[in-house]
Amino acid sequence: MSVLVGKKAPSFKAKAVVHGDQIVDDFSLDQYLGKKHVVFFFYPKDFTFVCPTELHAFQSRLSEFEKRNTVVVACSTDTEQSHWGWLQVAKSQGGIKGIMYPVVADTTKTIAFNYGVLAGEYSINENNELAASGAMTAYRGLFLIDKEGIVRHQVVNDNPLGRNVEEAIRMVDALQFNEQNGEACPADWNKGSEGLKTTHQGVAEYLAKH
Repeated sequence: MSVLVGKKAPSFKAKAVVHGDQIVDDFSLDQYLGKKHVVFFFYPKDFTFVCPTELHAFQSRLSEFEKRNTVVVACSTDTEQSHWGWLQVAKSQGGIKGIMYPVVADTTKTIAFNYGVLAGEYSINENNELAASGAMTAYRGLFLIDKEGIVRHQVVNDNPLGRNVEEAIRMVDALQFNEQNGEACPADWNKGSEGLKTTHQGVAEYLAKH
């Protein structure tokens, strides 16, 4: 697993399904540079069990991300056709119909590999080719990327462990608070809470009050 925090988010172009039913070529996060924050998350596989709960959870809170000028983008190693098919299946039947944010098809596995979330046993052979065994799917990785394209937060869960969307929103709030005020966010910080001046005196004053 690689730590990308503080580094440029790996760039890519891939097919994706947008607006729930449109397959597009050459989808890229680069379109948001200088414009929006990005929550980019990976999930293991279409037509599975924990995954639809996460995708619907992000959709149900999508307006909260939009209020924060933040886009949500999902990605798995399935094909764009698989994404499209799952998007046509009703929620009541285990599908993800109603998901409106982009779902990227990482069919070459290179996006998950470059973000350090590709599961399975793999190596680069003498021909610089990816040699793999086992299921090559993505762990539940989530990356918060700022407008400059820098990863500012990441978390990676094993497949049985679903993520907390409210925590993703909290991290967007924390990043934007830091960007706007220049103050840090102490433990258990939430939007509306006091920030922390990163000086010895600032820390002492904060701790004295809390």
